[in-house]
Amino acid sequence: MKVNLFILIVLYVVYFSILITLGYLSYRMPKFLKGKSDEATSANEEITTTSLNYMYTGMLLAILGILVNTYLLVQGSVLESHFMEWLNIVIRLMHITFGIAWIGASFYFVFLENALNRTEDVRDELAGNLWAVHGGGFYYLEKYKVAPKTIPKHLHWFKYEAYFTWLSGFCLLFVVYYFNASAFLIDKNVMDISATQGILIGIGSFAVAWLIYDTMCKSRLIKKQLLFSIIGFAILIAFAWFYCHVFSARAAYIHFGAMIGSIMVANVFFVIIPGQKEMVRCAKLGIPLDPSLGKKALARSLHNNYFTLPVLFVMVSNHFPSTFGYEYPWLILGIISLGAAGVKHYLNLKEKKDLNVWILPVSVVILLAACFISAPSTNPYECKKEVSFAEVNEIIQKRCVQCHSASPTDDANKVAPNGVMYDTPESIVAKKDLIMQRVVITKTMPQNNKTNMTDEERNTLRCWIEQGASLK
Repeated sequence: MKVNLFILIVLYVVYFSILITLGYLSYRMPKFLKGKSDEATSANEEITTTSLNYMYTGMLLAILGILVNTYLLVQGSVLESHFMEWLNIVIRLMHITFGIAWIGASFYFVFLENALNRTEDVRDELAGNLWAVHGGGFYYLEKYKVAPKTIPKHLHWFKYEAYFTWLSGFCLLFVVYYFNASAFLIDKNVMDISATQGILIGIGSFAVAWLIYDTMCKSRLIKKQLLFSIIGFAILIAFAWFYCHVFSARAAYIHFGAMIGSIMVANVFFVIIPGQKEMVRCAKLGIPLDPSLGKKALARSLHNNYFTLPVLFVMVSNHFPSTFGYEYPWLILGIISLGAAGVKHYLNLKEKKDLNVWILPVSVVILLAACFISAPSTNPYECKKEVSFAEVNEIIQKRCVQCHSASPTDDANKVAPNGVMYDTPESIVAKKDLIMQRVVITKTMPQNNKTNMTDEERNTLRCWIEQGASLK
């Protein structure tokens, strides 16, 4: 549906006006309040922080409005696919950047907690300290048992890395999977549901996962770490199995990672930051602090630390069809998640100088198991006749060139995915290994078998490749 061009122009003017105005105010306000009297410094800083948060939110909403406007402007034209591809690039780059900052902070602070000197020359008010050298300088860090007697004026909060990682990831989920749900999210061979149903199931599952996890953390189970870990892992496997029986395998993996990521950011938003704010408030007012707030925040931070490697695997998994293309993709997902968490546990113990000789080798064996389990059969397929290139080309033209050509006719892919094109005989031969991996072994192409390629056709391609991929 085309939107009136005049309305779009008016909206552009409104959005850009909001963006420029808020950008100017966010630049001027700190300088203006800084010139006020020292007596109002604390109040000014609080006003500044709150105001800037609202301004940044308004700026983000204005940018979102500009993007939506642009999509409506190019929708249905030749520029639509170009716009969507660049939107994918920009959001993906943001997601990776914020993710590195968040995960880096998580790794660093867990390392800091594990490596603290807690015995030698430690003041009574401290939980520990650490000397470090980096980037040509020496650093000395101290951790207080609860809080310092006087809260410093400038206190850095580690929260926006988490929030923006999740927000950019959620936007990316919409751009890649939800805007083209019928092509990338839904696989009719897995479950015949509508795009709307798939989106609601995906988003709803994140909320359900958080409620289950949060309930476990608030129960007595949290005091039994081993049992908590076993039950938690079993629930994660259940979600992986569920996703793989509702969505396409590739979308199932991404939803598994998005589900864990949602739990991680909810930990920050609902538990870690509120606990820290309460600790700061009590310290400022000089009232007794509840030590359990810090312990709960630390526990959730540690959980997030173990979640990181499985999430990182999911972020790159869509490039490796031998994982999600396996007959039981949820099993590979579970094995790699377990092995990756085991490697992180080893590293955490190593930082504490509490080495365990078995954890790393066992974790590596678990990870290797995923490789061996997903390996294709080595038994040669019985080719009953010599396959000609004409037969192969007929299959490619019938099942593949809708997407993989210089001028795709597919309704979702307007540009050849990853630049793979089968317009000439030479280009088909050049991609024979890719065809074997994606089409024959993992059967992840065509995407969700959109063009209904048969097993007989896949076997024909296999025979042609095994016979030398001749052009005759």
